[in-house]
Amino acid sequence: MAESEVSLLEYLDLSQLTCLNETQDHTFKAIVADKKKNTGSAYLESDADEQLLLTLPFNQTVKIRSIAIQSSNVEQAPRKIRLVTNRPALNFDDLEDGGAVLQEIELSEEDVREGRKVPLRFVKFQSVNSLHVFVVSNQGDEDQTRIDAIDVFGMPLQGTRDVSGLKKVEDD
Repeated sequence: MAESEVSLLEYLDLSQLTCLNETQDHTFKAIVADKKKNTGSAYLESDADEQLLLTLPFNQTVKIRSIAIQSSNVEQAPRKIRLVTNRPALNFDDLEDGGAVLQEIELSEEDVREGRKVPLRFVKFQSVNSLHVFVVSNQGDEDQTRIDAIDVFGMPLQGTRDVSGLKKVEDD
């Protein structure tokens, strides 16, 4: 009874998308705005140091099986990432000690060069409304981290639907 796995970018709620420590010229929104894997020239780049904190909010509850991160500059590509779910207001301090982290992943150069799917501990990612990706370090210990594309794979939960477009009806 295998469920079909799809890119979950189509379920992103772009109005709630955030990234801490991104440069103004190379933002997270630029690489996910089309709600599919970025194949253009846009990329995300960190600002003050190599760390980034990406929040991917979904417009419905999803199950996540794997993640893929790609960078055209392997030295600047993420190496260690920490994943957290369903935390509306996170900052770097919340994730430094690793307390809330569901999974920590060490990405290889091949993973980020080729944008390989990296499997997650599926049981920990069953009812996800938002995924938070903390980039701890990059491959070459560079000052800036670069991500050309990110994709998340899994499936929407049955019985949930996109409510982001609903408007409150005022009583007359």
